[in-house]
Amino acid sequence: MAAFAAAVSAHPDAAIAAAEVAGQVLEQLDDLPDLACLFVTAAHLDSFAHIAAVVRQAVRPGVLLGASACSVLAGGTEVELRPGIALWAGLVRGRVVPVQLTAEATADGWLLDGLPDHGDDAGHLLLLADPFTSPVGPFLQQLAHDRPRLSVIGGMASAGRAAGENCLVLDDHVTRHGAVGVLLDPEALTATVVSQGCRPIGQPWTVTGSERNLLLELGGRPALERVLAEVEALSPDDRNLAARGLHCGIVVNEHQLDFERGDFLVRGVLGADRERGAVAIGEVVPVGATVQLHVRDADSADEDLTLLMADAFGDGALVFTCNGRGEALFGRPDHDAEVVSDLLGTSAVGGMFCAGELGPIGGRNAIHGFTAAVAVFAARPG
Repeated sequence: MAAFAAAVSAHPDAAIAAAEVAGQVLEQLDDLPDLACLFVTAAHLDSFAHIAAVVRQAVRPGVLLGASACSVLAGGTEVELRPGIALWAGLVRGRVVPVQLTAEATADGWLLDGLPDHGDDAGHLLLLADPFTSPVGPFLQQLAHDRPRLSVIGGMASAGRAAGENCLVLDDHVTRHGAVGVLLDPEALTATVVSQGCRPIGQPWTVTGSERNLLLELGGRPALERVLAEVEALSPDDRNLAARGLHCGIVVNEHQLDFERGDFLVRGVLGADRERGAVAIGEVVPVGATVQLHVRDADSADEDLTLLMADAFGDGALVFTCNGRGEALFGRPDHDAEVVSDLLGTSAVGGMFCAGELGPIGGRNAIHGFTAAVAVFAARPG
C-alpha cells in the first residue's frame, strides 16, 4: 500500500475505463485520498460528468480536480490522441483547499475573483484552466502583486478547440469555462520542476534597446545583426535546429552572475524587421534584461528533463506536458512519463498533455509552451 497512486485506462467504453482506474487506485492507496486528479481525453467528453461521478463515489477524495485533455498519462504510460482516462490520488501534506476562479471583463481590464484567503501567502496553487475562457496571463500578473510567494503549477485543458468544448471538474461541479484548482501548503510539494526542453547557444547579451516585444539592440548593436552572427557561428547541426525554430531565453533573476538551465524564461523568436534591425519574440522584454538564444530538439528536451529531475525526490508527481511533445517530438511513446516515474522511483505519476503549461521559473509564475511542468509531492508523515 502507498500514499500516492495512479492508473490509466485506454478502454473505449467510458464506464469501464472509469471503473478500471478507480479500482486500481483504491487497491494501491493506504487510505482515502485528500486529493484526486482526473484527466479525460476528447473521446470521452460526452461522458465526462459521469466519469467524474464514478470517481467521486468510488474513491471518495477530499477534493476532486480534473480536466479534459488531448492525451493523458499515468505511471510510465502515455495514452495519446485516443480514448483514455488517467486518475492520480494521494495523501497530501497540509491543507487542500478547492478554488474556482472567475473572470469578468471590465473597461479597466479583467476583474478576477475566487482565490480565498489562505493566511500566509506562501504555498502552491495547482491550477487547471480552459484556454479559451480563462485569462491566465492577467491572473498570474495579479497574483505576482497580491500573493508573490504563491507558486502556480498546472496546465490548460487541451481536448477542445473552441470555447465550451473543454471540461473541468471541481468536486461535484463540472464546467466548460474558467479555471479550477486547489491551494496547497508549502510542505505539500518537495519540488516544482519546469523543463522547457531547450538548451542555450551562443552567449548572453544585455538588451540595450527594446520596444515591447521587439528587441532593437543587444549589447549596443542591432539585435538582428547579433542574432544572425550568433546563428552563423553555430555548428551545422545547431544551425539546422535554429532554422527549424529559434528561441530566446530571458534571464529571470538578474542578480545572478552565471546562468544555467532553469534560469531562463524561454519564448519563441517570432520574426524580424530588417529595416529596423529588430527581432520579435513572444514576450515583452525591458531594456537591461539579459537574453540568450536557445534551440530545441528531442535530445535537448530529454537532457533538460532528465537533468532537472535528477535531484528531485518525493512519493508521487503530477506531470503537465505540452501537446507538442510526446511521440511528435520524441519519435516514441511514453517519454516524459517514463523519465519522471523512473527518476522518482515510483509509478504514482499522473497527468495530462496541455495547451499551455503553468510553472514557476526563477520565482516567477509563467505560461509555457513545449514544456513539461512537474509537481512532486511528499507523503503525509506517519
